[in-house]
Amino acid sequence: MLEKLSCYVARFCVFLIMVALIAGMAGCEVTPRSMEIWDWYDLDAIRDNLGGTCLLMCDLNSTTDGYKELASETANQGKGWQPIGTQDKPFIGIFDGQGFEISDLSISRLDEYHVGLFGYVAEKGTVKNVGVVNAYMVGEVCVGALVGINWGTVSNSYSDGSVSGSDQVGGLVGGNGGSVSNSYSTGIVSGNRHVGGLVGASTGPVSNSHFSGSVSGESRVGGLVGGMSGTTVSNSYSTGSVSGSSDQVGGLVGYNYGTVSKSYSTGSATGDSYTGGLVGWNRGTVGDSYSTGNVTGRWLIGGLVGQNRGTVNKSYSTGSVTGNEDVGGLVGRNYEGTVSNSFWDIQTSGQSTSGGGTGKNTTEMQDIATFSGASWNIIAVALNQTNLAYVWNIVNNVTYPFLNWQP
Repeated sequence: MLEKLSCYVARFCVFLIMVALIAGMAGCEVTPRSMEIWDWYDLDAIRDNLGGTCLLMCDLNSTTDGYKELASETANQGKGWQPIGTQDKPFIGIFDGQGFEISDLSISRLDEYHVGLFGYVAEKGTVKNVGVVNAYMVGEVCVGALVGINWGTVSNSYSDGSVSGSDQVGGLVGGNGGSVSNSYSTGIVSGNRHVGGLVGASTGPVSNSHFSGSVSGESRVGGLVGGMSGTTVSNSYSTGSVSGSSDQVGGLVGYNYGTVSKSYSTGSATGDSYTGGLVGWNRGTVGDSYSTGNVTGRWLIGGLVGQNRGTVNKSYSTGSVTGNEDVGGLVGRNYEGTVSNSFWDIQTSGQSTSGGGTGKNTTEMQDIATFSGASWNIIAVALNQTNLAYVWNIVNNVTYPFLNWQP
């Protein structure tokens, strides 16, 4: 009898322990797990682990398991890949590509917002060390090969392919309110408004990044960033061609209401109005920057800035400038802004006047005295040498000034 009673007591105790464990589990949040990504099925599973740490373990392409069902042009009733993260359920984890590439990704979602490999990355989210190549992306607003809209961190990443949409369209990131750094994009980017080779529209910093390829749109079109406000672009460049059918078109930034510093553009910029080799319409600050690309338009056309309502300092331009009205070698028109210690090449630009700045011939533009006399932080160096202690370097009487970080 005592043996039976002891058995019953033991079973009852086990039952109570199990109940307590279940109750405890019900009252606790499940800790996001780490996961390895080996194929498209694993990548797709991130949407069920939005707060976890995700490690890409190999390249993914059209021959990888799950491609046809999840990422091809026929997947999801012809819409292709379903972006990871939404506004209601954003990605808040860490995605580390570990240097691998995701290739052949196809998305065709004409009327959707937040389109990219990742649709919506929130403040706590991080996407890094990954390439998205041979991509085909079509969306409506906030469209980018890697991230549709980023409020977190994007770093050490790159993209290549075709990206198109209506508003906030970028080769890498569509809309950026977080940070983008040490990244680049190549390929073809097109849209209507806020179209950029790397980032469409930005209220967060973009640094140490670049773009090569072509960008086209209507308004606020830039080689690196379409439009930016209250933030910075630094140590970055664009070599791509930029064209806009309307206004605010720039070789680097279409519309600037922030700060552009230690950056440059070399590609051509073509627009109707408010078009500049570096910035189309400047309402912020441009400093220690330059442009060398040809600029063409109708009205308010400048080698560096189309219209300036902000500050331009210690910058220059050398590209050919062509237009009909308010055309300047450096600045098309300066309206309630300031332009100081800045220059343009009157020979290569074909322009003897400007809305601001000082015109110099090519010989003077390659003479360190021109710039040191204007308080530039500049030093003469030997050919193929760089002095990192100075913002600007120049091979005296041989080159124009160049930035100390330039590749």
